[in-house]
Amino acid sequence: MAKSGWIISFIFLSVLWSAQPCLADERLRLATTTSTDNTGLLTTLNPVFTKKTGISVDVIAVGTGKALKLAANCDVDAVLVHAPEAEIAFVDSGYGVNRLAVMHNDFVIAGPAVDPAGVRDAKKASEALWKVARHHAAFVSRGDDSGTHKKEKQLWQRAGVVPAGDWYYAIGQGMGAALQFADNKQAYVLTDRGTWLAMQDKLDLVIVFQGDPVLHNPYHIISVNPRRCSKANYDAAMRYAAFITGPVGQGLIAGFKIQGQPLFHPDVLP
Repeated sequence: MAKSGWIISFIFLSVLWSAQPCLADERLRLATTTSTDNTGLLTTLNPVFTKKTGISVDVIAVGTGKALKLAANCDVDAVLVHAPEAEIAFVDSGYGVNRLAVMHNDFVIAGPAVDPAGVRDAKKASEALWKVARHHAAFVSRGDDSGTHKKEKQLWQRAGVVPAGDWYYAIGQGMGAALQFADNKQAYVLTDRGTWLAMQDKLDLVIVFQGDPVLHNPYHIISVNPRRCSKANYDAAMRYAAFITGPVGQGLIAGFKIQGQPLFHPDVLP
């Protein structure tokens, strides 16, 4: 989007957030990722939104793929997800509107401190996974069509590897469960940094690879298209989008830290 268009959208959302009255007893159905839920971010954001607007937020925490399917089936009003290609396809198909940047963090690869596959020596994330496969070192995949799982599959493809065998565990669960499973197996796992920071004190794993630009992890909010889903609460979805991309929401995201470390970085306001 051109800079002028972004500014106009931001002004519109800011006015929408600040000008409308409270809407008591109204509800917003928000499908989001297990990473935002596991970190506790929404327990900081949503009560502030509800206090301001009177709109309660019902959170459904699933993988990005499932969140977008819920939205396409008209079962939610908005999605907060982190898989750009899938998000764009969702909007282009007419299911979602007003896709807005909210925040970002990055993915990291965690694993046993002894690093049996030598992942620390890798120059790229794809090379790190290639090393895991070459050594048949235990690796835990979420296997749930989440944004994290989609990123993992991209990295395997770049590595020229089709992961399979008794070293590869596709568990079909969320990020928190995947980290716990990997910790029990002393296995490698791809995780978003936010969930890692929220859980690291409970784990023996350590970060063994980070910093590749390909591991950038942006989150966007998308309202369900009311023309596709007549029962979607579009007004509530847009008010939530205005809040989470506005000064209050962005400030809360910036201030959400564990042991002084931010779990997410706001994308709208500095």
